[in-house]
Amino acid sequence: MDIRRARTTARSEIPRAWLDEVREADRTSVTWRLRVRMDDRPGTLARVAIRLADLECNILGLAVLAVPEGVLDEIVIRPAVGLTRAHLVEAIENEDCECLGITDADVRELVDSSAAGLAAAGRVVADPAGLADAVREVLAADLVTVVPSAEANPGRTEGGHRAVFPAGEGDALVARRLWAPFLQQELARAGALLGLLAAVRANVSGPTVETCTDGATVVLREARPGDADALLALHGRCSTRTLFHRYHTGLRTVPRRWLHRLLVPPRGVSVVAVCGRDVVALGQLIPEPGGGPAEISLLVEDAWQRNGLGTALLRRLAVLAAARGHRELVALCLPGEDGIRRTALRAGLSPAPAPDERGVLRIVL
Repeated sequence: MDIRRARTTARSEIPRAWLDEVREADRTSVTWRLRVRMDDRPGTLARVAIRLADLECNILGLAVLAVPEGVLDEIVIRPAVGLTRAHLVEAIENEDCECLGITDADVRELVDSSAAGLAAAGRVVADPAGLADAVREVLAADLVTVVPSAEANPGRTEGGHRAVFPAGEGDALVARRLWAPFLQQELARAGALLGLLAAVRANVSGPTVETCTDGATVVLREARPGDADALLALHGRCSTRTLFHRYHTGLRTVPRRWLHRLLVPPRGVSVVAVCGRDVVALGQLIPEPGGGPAEISLLVEDAWQRNGLGTALLRRLAVLAAARGHRELVALCLPGEDGIRRTALRAGLSPAPAPDERGVLRIVL
């Protein structure tokens, strides 16, 4: 007597039209990729493997993905001649598992997912026009298209078979996959790929050139110890009012012993704006101990204020913060001070309406 335990995993609501018998000419494929939902119990995967062996299927690859109420195994097989997808699904379900999807695969896809993602990123860095193809490969999607962001409709997920990712420059990537819904792990993988490419485009490790409102050109780059004299001169050209808004205390200049900490802050990064040989502005990004948001501060020489330099500097600090995984910035403000908030708005960021009772302004990236 064949006694089997009751099913504990609910059947998926995904369309299962591919379970129908296929034409004789279509009964074989070089390689199949299938996703099987099963209970997280010892021996379940072994029973499925034995059943596949009984069907003369050769298992070429296996990946185990955690999902709610069990696990999802992605199995790549070379099916036996004459085996239909419907027969394969029936055999899997006889082991009290659920086959969520089957699609044709390529043996070239049988590589570690991390290696595949890195390889895809490398190709896109060399050829940015291949972004959609790289995301399609990372997601094992059927189709990835580039559309204007206004037409992407990210709320329409189609039961998990559709996903939308921002692609910059007002565009979005729309990914679709019929054979199985996208898993959170896959979406995170694609998001990491896009984040890496955004960091490459932003050139977070190199200098950038900014043009101010009056047409003057400055270079924004990471500060270094050799900038000490130029930084000291910057403070000497700043008014007492400007220094007070930066340091919240009365200063006419800064002690030389402060310079190294200002240029190379512990755990953080400083960015200087350079025009010719002069440092005309300084921005700092310092993560809070234990994680969380990163604190920002700006110092712009009086003669360069109201010229777009503070906006450019804050925008650059936001790019560096995002590349380091921060999702929020904080700035300490004096009572009644609104300059940093207005600067954040001009930089395209999302500051809170006002600082909190401690004078902390929060800026969402």
